[in-house]
Amino acid sequence: MADAETSRLCVQIVWSHFGPLTAKIASALLTRGRLSLAQLIRYTMMKPRTVRAAILVLVQQNILWHSNTEEEGEMLEFNTLECLMRLRFGRFVWQAEQLFGPSGAEIVQLILDHGKLQQPDVISRLSIGNPKSSSLYRQTLYKLISGAYLKPSTLLSHHSPRDKRIKYEAEEKAKITGFPTAKELREAQETAEARLKREEKEAENVGSDGVYFRVNFDKFNTHIRNNLIEMAAGERFNRSAALVMRATLKATEAKQKSVSDARSDPTSTAAVAMLISDDDDLSTGIVTSTNKASSASLVKDYLGLMSAADNPTPAGKAASFISLTDNKVYVEFDIVSKRLQRRVLEAVARERHGDDGVRIVRLLLDVGKMDEKQIAKVAMMPNNVVRPLLAALSSDFLISTQEVPRSADRNPTRTFYLWHVDLHKAYSVLLGQLYKTLYNIGMRRQAEQEESTVKAVLAKRARTDVAQDESLLSRMERDVLKEWETKREKLTVLEMRVEEAVFILRDLEKVGSYDDI
Repeated sequence: MADAETSRLCVQIVWSHFGPLTAKIASALLTRGRLSLAQLIRYTMMKPRTVRAAILVLVQQNILWHSNTEEEGEMLEFNTLECLMRLRFGRFVWQAEQLFGPSGAEIVQLILDHGKLQQPDVISRLSIGNPKSSSLYRQTLYKLISGAYLKPSTLLSHHSPRDKRIKYEAEEKAKITGFPTAKELREAQETAEARLKREEKEAENVGSDGVYFRVNFDKFNTHIRNNLIEMAAGERFNRSAALVMRATLKATEAKQKSVSDARSDPTSTAAVAMLISDDDDLSTGIVTSTNKASSASLVKDYLGLMSAADNPTPAGKAASFISLTDNKVYVEFDIVSKRLQRRVLEAVARERHGDDGVRIVRLLLDVGKMDEKQIAKVAMMPNNVVRPLLAALSSDFLISTQEVPRSADRNPTRTFYLWHVDLHKAYSVLLGQLYKTLYNIGMRRQAEQEESTVKAVLAKRARTDVAQDESLLSRMERDVLKEWETKREKLTVLEMRVEEAVFILRDLEKVGSYDDI
């Protein structure tokens, strides 16, 4: 079950997209967990016909899982992550337009609106006004499918993967003789996860005739991740380094299927140099021994810079963007993702507790567990400043304590208290606070739209005559409309920035791991 902040945000998203009746179904499932149809009817006190219609809508939109077990019968479960992804739908459509043109954006938007569609339905719906455009949509649809931007909707995608994961883990653990060790349990979990992924991949390897296609969020998320890495390289070095990083990511873009990859596929320096435009002057961002260095040599210098080749230490590796091995270039997604997450944590610590708070957080991240006196000594801060600051950081869950008792009775007076940063706990708390912020942004947008004057003007603009000729609006009405659009734009920009932080903390947390986030 989702926590309170996540549940409120999901209910708000469902309400804004599908209305209050469907939101009531979502609220019941988020509050009580998986339920049967009879239980949903009883808890929501809605008519069975209405409940069935709402369930059909949510299943069609991939927001509900359903399973049939011998113990419970057919049960329904809310897919929280799928619902939260709806906040990125606008960005996905924009990305499709950048990659495949207007026809790509229209196809992606149509499938997002319907949840899943067959290939003939997509083409017939989009070319209904212009039959000659069907060939263009067919070609674009083929590109989207071959590029993994669309994927088949299989039976497995409608069942909760958690059920099968638990079943497969139990089967693997049953093979262990004696008391299982931590290593054996971890191997059982990884084997079960690999089996589940293999089944999903096999189920998606089907032809396109008669298959329902849905948008592959993971593929679109790789572009968001690549853009963040490119901006991080530009902030760390300069614009030319960002251009080289963009070319490096572009060289392996076709093989990037998921944000969970720890590193990119290998590419060569020559392949990266070929993707650098002739208009881009890389020599302005780096000092070379020759006045007219070739583009390939400049690319090699930038790649060496971003791989921290001049600092072959653990600290240098942790600050790198790529790695160079046998003339092969790899983008280290895992290393960069951890650095982006740490930057979000430090930004929150600076905003709430100033530079001193960031100093303590960085110290604990670099050194590990320390007691209060050690922190004050190493950070060169007085004890009367460190003590309340540690308490404030702990109250925000940015740092945690580890008790080390010196006696069996665990007497507090004979116990060491070591401070450390529990990254998983800190990121989880920050994620909940970001969900709360997103919920508040949505409520603010709704409140602004429901204001009586704005509501009346929006209703008038929705009329067919006014939609065709906005000069029918008075000057005051146009001013009200302009003010509302300005507020909506600011709220949308704020929502995108918060959602970007959510992407870093939630989606990039899965890089190189099998965890179910």
